[in-house]
Amino acid sequence: MRKMDGAEFDSLVSFFDGMARTNWLSKVHDQLKEMSGTWRSKEILDVGCGTGRLLTRGLDEADRIVGVDLSEEMITAAKELFQTSNTDTKNDFFVGDAYHLPFEDETFDCALSTCVMFLLPEPEKGITEMLRVTKKSGTIVMLNPSETMNPERASSYADRNQMTGFEKETLVKWSNVSTRRHRYSEQSLSSVLTKLGAKNVTHQPVVGGLAMITVAQK
Repeated sequence: MRKMDGAEFDSLVSFFDGMARTNWLSKVHDQLKEMSGTWRSKEILDVGCGTGRLLTRGLDEADRIVGVDLSEEMITAAKELFQTSNTDTKNDFFVGDAYHLPFEDETFDCALSTCVMFLLPEPEKGITEMLRVTKKSGTIVMLNPSETMNPERASSYADRNQMTGFEKETLVKWSNVSTRRHRYSEQSLSSVLTKLGAKNVTHQPVVGGLAMITVAQK
């Protein structure tokens, strides 16, 4: 399985920014934010932050918000989004690799990653890095496709929920990529996280069980 580089995403900024604003993914982001707990007085990291839409949910809550993405153009878009947000919360965005996060050990209270770890040839390396930069007793939160995700089921879910146009297109495209990368059962992802030293692992099915939010503590 080939590791993708940042340039492959540079031309897709509009697509991924639009995807982050779809009704279906916006609802998942809202749920993920809630499951991550309060961000008040905390330092928050988003690995594979894209254009920064998820991080805006804690704009006036966190002490510091940090995003890292492999794509230079995504980071440019994220910086522009936060520059126009009129927030006093400190925010920083960096071009970086999920396998080699440019941060010291135990820097963040919470590390997030949505629709990213499953893309990596070796997701364990990315998860290991998330845990490394998270403080002791801190939290990591991820969104990944479940083992049931595939284009047929994604299309059926979209039709049942009257999703059309770009809403349906983005979900089906995610399912297509998922079948070529990594999908997880709750048991298999719990096993990976436990092996890497995480504890108190919980999962919440979303998008009709086609995906799941996973929360774990360091």
